[in-house]
Amino acid sequence: MILMAFGLPGVGRLVREYSILNVGVSLAFFITGLTLETSSIGAQLRRFGPPVAAMISSLVAIPLLAWGLASIMMPMEFVIGVCIIATAPVTVASGTVMTDVGRGNVPLSLFICVLGNALAIFTIPLSLNLLLHFGGHIELPVLRMLGGLALTILAPTIIGQLVRPLVKKKIALCKKGFSIFQQCIVLLIIFNAVASSTERILQAGIAILAVLAFMVVLHSLVLAMNYGTARFMGLDRPSVTAFTIHTSQKTLTVSYIVWAGYFAAQFPMAMIPAIGYHLTQMIMDSIVAQKFRLAAERAEFALI
Repeated sequence: MILMAFGLPGVGRLVREYSILNVGVSLAFFITGLTLETSSIGAQLRRFGPPVAAMISSLVAIPLLAWGLASIMMPMEFVIGVCIIATAPVTVASGTVMTDVGRGNVPLSLFICVLGNALAIFTIPLSLNLLLHFGGHIELPVLRMLGGLALTILAPTIIGQLVRPLVKKKIALCKKGFSIFQQCIVLLIIFNAVASSTERILQAGIAILAVLAFMVVLHSLVLAMNYGTARFMGLDRPSVTAFTIHTSQKTLTVSYIVWAGYFAAQFPMAMIPAIGYHLTQMIMDSIVAQKFRLAAERAEFALI
């Protein structure tokens, strides 16, 4: 996608001009609502501590950590990008999948996912406005952002959940196609973000590598923080796995909506940190999930 973006930047302009990605993202969140199995979440309501701690970590601690480190080490355009991805909610699909791979508590993972994505619609405008105004005197249209996020993300997800009971038996037949579509949206986001700033990326040169290195460090700190929090709370092993992995992940799709709607024109490279974090979490969390899985298998073997 990155190579194609450099070769076909004009296609990226067409994607932006006709709002193709905005429509695609809305459809992706409709599919999320359609396929999200929330019936298993009910049991987690009796243990509200872990989800609350996850929200504090995801929507407060991670943005503050990311902004603090980026402000010291990066130019303003990349600081904005770091703040955009840091204030985004947790991922919908990959966090739960990796929790399952790590033999984690999938219902807790789903609860973190649903609660995080619902709350982030309201926290993103406020958090970004606070962080960026304090750091660089950038004022954001908070109410307009709130309405835009609700219309693009929250409304399609709710509609998907309402339609789900009517088509529940047919969803399994389309699951693979839905997954491919959502993956294509992520790839198109990467393509469009790079195509929007090819010249400036070339000018930045080695600075892009520095951004990627920063994201590896940031995600490592976030994983360590969430693992330590889960252990401090005395959670069982499956819940530690779910808390550590899913609370540490951030969704690229919501980050794109925020960037494209309010920052793309003035800060075209601000999406690069979000792409970097996405690539970092996919690689690192796959390794972390395997380590949790091996630990679970060793524990099971010891019981035998």
